[in-house]
Amino acid sequence: MTIAYALLGLLEATSRHGYDLKQSYDRRFGGARPVRFGQVYRTLAQLERDGRVTVLGVEAGGGPDRRRYAITPEGVTGLGAWLAEPEDPQPQLQTVLFTKVTLALMSGRPAAAYLDAQRARHLAVMQELTAARRAAASAAKHGIDAMLIDYQLFHIEADLRWLDHAESRLPTLAEECRDDPDPRRA
Repeated sequence: MTIAYALLGLLEATSRHGYDLKQSYDRRFGGARPVRFGQVYRTLAQLERDGRVTVLGVEAGGGPDRRRYAITPEGVTGLGAWLAEPEDPQPQLQTVLFTKVTLALMSGRPAAAYLDAQRARHLAVMQELTAARRAAASAAKHGIDAMLIDYQLFHIEADLRWLDHAESRLPTLAEECRDDPDPRRA
């Protein structure tokens, strides 16, 4: 699901071919796990089917014809809603949080507001888990249930530290996100 929204975010600035989208995705979000070409094209087909992207034209090339995609108004609305919706804290959420902050900064959306909403969601889940931890302790259940709750709490604490750190760096990060390293878009 994150890949679909990342592609929409990358299309928001300008129309692109699937190959360009894959390259841009890998440069911005791929890190240790680049996206496969097949996944990009499957995702674009789903987004087109759902009315979130449209094909502006088909260009002949040295290989297969190249389709140029553009985001639709429904795609912009869907991307905005996804960016604004806080995620439930969970292990390995950092990739989604990072992607949302980067796309918000790239598009000029209020990344600070997103971080605040996400922090509030994390704190609410942390309160629920703390109450569950207390109940487990009072019921003399110090085993696996308590360990799972501790695991979740520690991840939420780490996410909260990251949210604070990201918020303190928003001005610098916004500048960096506006400087697109893709020379083809200069």
